[in-house]
Amino acid sequence: MKKFGFGLMRLPLLDQADTKSVDIETVKKMVDAFLATGFSYFDTAACYHDGQSEIAFREAVVKRYPRENFTITDKLTMFMLEKPEEMPGFFAGQLERLGVDYIDYYWLHGLDPSSYEKAEAFGAFEFVQKLKAQGKVHHLGFSFHGDAALLETILTKHPEMEIVQLQLNYLDWDDAQVQSRLCYEVAARHGKPVVVMEPVKGGALATIPEPAEKLLKTYNPDASTASWAVRFAATPENIMVVLSGMSSEAQMADNLSYMQDFQPISAEEQAVIDEAKTIIQQTIAIPCTACRYCVDGCPQHIAIPDYFGLYNDVKRFGPSQLGNARHRLGKLAEKNGKPSDCIRCGVCETRCPQHLTIRDYLEDVAKELEN
Repeated sequence: MKKFGFGLMRLPLLDQADTKSVDIETVKKMVDAFLATGFSYFDTAACYHDGQSEIAFREAVVKRYPRENFTITDKLTMFMLEKPEEMPGFFAGQLERLGVDYIDYYWLHGLDPSSYEKAEAFGAFEFVQKLKAQGKVHHLGFSFHGDAALLETILTKHPEMEIVQLQLNYLDWDDAQVQSRLCYEVAARHGKPVVVMEPVKGGALATIPEPAEKLLKTYNPDASTASWAVRFAATPENIMVVLSGMSSEAQMADNLSYMQDFQPISAEEQAVIDEAKTIIQQTIAIPCTACRYCVDGCPQHIAIPDYFGLYNDVKRFGPSQLGNARHRLGKLAEKNGKPSDCIRCGVCETRCPQHLTIRDYLEDVAKELEN
């Protein structure tokens, strides 16, 4: 399998303030380019784009290409379930939205201490094994947002899990919180191939501070900033595929240009990355990846990752961005709750894969950006 997959989390939108307004026609063009270049791996989940991601996949891929031309990964999302009896219906709904009669790769979604405990209590591991025995899914695994010790526990207890999906990028590789390298090493030790998510850290490694970008461009003027991050994530030996959540045809074209004939990061390039990483780490105020898990369930309908992105732009690029950030916040607030509307219920923090103190960060954003 080629080491590049199409993550269907950040699809192009017709209305940037409405994550459900997926631009299907643009998605079709992106899918055509992806498959024409010899790639075949797609990844989605029921919660992506408020349920529209799976439908977009059906419309752009399933209805237009033979089943043998693609593979699809979908997930059993524990935070969308309230009781074990809901799991069969949840899976059946996914098959219907996808328009397929089997799923190639099926993950337990976003396991961390809380969701892992829930998965065990619900019998989720046993449930997905039954799906595999029935031929309704072909391969089992889980996406993971815990530490290396928890990953060791899960893989030791559940050797039937074939693949692990990890957040892995050059910024998080040695991060004490995310523990990308340590988790990768645990998976490798257990003989489990790794699927990479967040190789560009929600876009943070595509738009980096000017001094860091200058370093990369000086070494290779023709390489995009994002390409350094994706190639870094694809370089370790035990990587099966690297996912990229693309929002435009241009992003797709760029990724295909260097992943079609993938070249691992060299030792010399790694030294450049290390230098750029030091610069980037000094400028990130809120380490949000814009996965949007926090938005689902927010009683105030606050566009949390969008506001965090605006705040990070101001902190990264300086006061010159303040006016634009405040204007964009105002536009977002026409259809969403403002940062100051937070009632500190904490639902968002229970769903954040990065374990961010979202409520406190929203206070910071409100003070900085709300007029």
